[in-house]
Amino acid sequence: MAESAIDSSLLKKSALPRALYSGHAVRELDARYIAQAQVTGLALMQRAGRSAFRHAMRRWPAVRHWLVLCGTGNNGGDGFIIAAQAVQQGHDVRCLLLGDTGKLQGDARRAYEEARQAGVAVETFSDTLLHQALVNAQLVVDAMLGTGLTGAVRAPYDAAIDAINQAETAVMAVDMPSGLCSDTGTLLGKTVQADLTITFIGLKLGLFTGKGPGVVGELVFDSLGCDDDIAAAVPAVAIRLDWATARVGWPKRSPTAHKGDFGRVLVIGGDLGMGGAALLAAEAAARSGAGMVFVATQPEHVSGYLARRPELIVRGVRHRSELLPLLEQVDAVIVGPGLGQGPWGQQLLQAVRTEFDGPVLIDADGLNLLAKEQGDPDGNGAGKRKLGNHVVLTPHPGEAARLLGCSVADIERDRIRALDSLSNRYGCVVLLKGAGTLVKNADSASVPTLIDAGNAGMASGGMGDVLCGLIGALLGQGQEGVSAAILGGVLHGASADLLAAELSMAGMLAGDLPLAAARLLKSSETRPDTTGAVHV
Repeated sequence: MAESAIDSSLLKKSALPRALYSGHAVRELDARYIAQAQVTGLALMQRAGRSAFRHAMRRWPAVRHWLVLCGTGNNGGDGFIIAAQAVQQGHDVRCLLLGDTGKLQGDARRAYEEARQAGVAVETFSDTLLHQALVNAQLVVDAMLGTGLTGAVRAPYDAAIDAINQAETAVMAVDMPSGLCSDTGTLLGKTVQADLTITFIGLKLGLFTGKGPGVVGELVFDSLGCDDDIAAAVPAVAIRLDWATARVGWPKRSPTAHKGDFGRVLVIGGDLGMGGAALLAAEAAARSGAGMVFVATQPEHVSGYLARRPELIVRGVRHRSELLPLLEQVDAVIVGPGLGQGPWGQQLLQAVRTEFDGPVLIDADGLNLLAKEQGDPDGNGAGKRKLGNHVVLTPHPGEAARLLGCSVADIERDRIRALDSLSNRYGCVVLLKGAGTLVKNADSASVPTLIDAGNAGMASGGMGDVLCGLIGALLGQGQEGVSAAILGGVLHGASADLLAAELSMAGMLAGDLPLAAARLLKSSETRPDTTGAVHV
């Protein structure tokens, strides 16, 4: 794929703002904008409605039969403006209000009156009316709940959402798909499955993490004219990063460089029956800039590793004593891929923790062993001795749950809170995998980074091992732990996006990613030199 094709398929998100907010923060942005710009709430609502209508026509230019579902809050007000726009353009519109007209207040009430004056016949919702309207509708506009939802979806919204999701009709959600929590990305019961979501003023975290990416569809943002100074005055809960931004931070190479300038990385893992994990990590490190890559694995794997990738320096290690000389030769260590939780893995992890003081990435069974230490009152668990920001942990939600002694549901219920808990408890950099991967260091004041890259094709074995190699290569090249985790995480997701565009999500293998990553790095080498690190 040519670089122009890479740009068009992977860099289109770069127009989105980087700051991600809670629903409460966006409401504060809205209030500040109204006060500072001396614009009315109704005027903003009109801008939002007109913008949503334009984007709907861009996506579905042939649509003529609309069904607009409105709640009684400001989200419903946006829906009334959309309905008015559609009627004024000669479209057939059914508009159903979920709730009593007496509950409409303020700007939402004024938008309702404007819609009535434009010729919109607003009907009170019923199951019968909804099913009748869905028969002819070509587009459903979800303007029911928006960002204000905090508890479970109740009647009649749950029935309306069920009917929308079962109908074979295009759906545009206004601000948020109804049922999706704007703060956490959790589903608060029944949730609209949108084909297009248009959101306003500020990007909400829930659109990008947890279950959010699975229900948002195409995401469109309109600031409605809210400028950067106003947005900067409200603290973000996370910073979004995509490949378009991250690629300029990849370490640059001097024309006179040699392999010693780019770090010696050691991968420790590959117990019997799990040799592929360490090999995938090592290949990824080699493909993403590490000067030399060493592997410490079970002796049975040495010949196979060298046959597959002769560039690696592979050592068979049975005991801790055989690992110690390798630790003296390297700049960074990856421990965990295929490590196992038996005596072999335990002694190698313990050797790294006691004998190596450089940057370390711990993944997979290395994390499971840490979790066991944490739960052992007689052990020297990580909770009793902070690991430090030179250590990077890369758990998926199951591993994160074991590290915190909670359930996976607890992790996914609020991923930002889980990330904070992990970084505080272990005192190190944490990359929490999943849809909307999050990265944070142990500084309680630091703002997490959300990695806006990746796709469902990554739900297959070995993907985490490749991520280890990408981050480990950066650690070996001198990047700080948090910068290495962020850059490696974005490259990982972007490489999978490239493969999905070229091949398919279903046919993607972890072993395909290292070469895709190397191809993406070409675009970082052709950009003007700016900085050697991502600062957060």
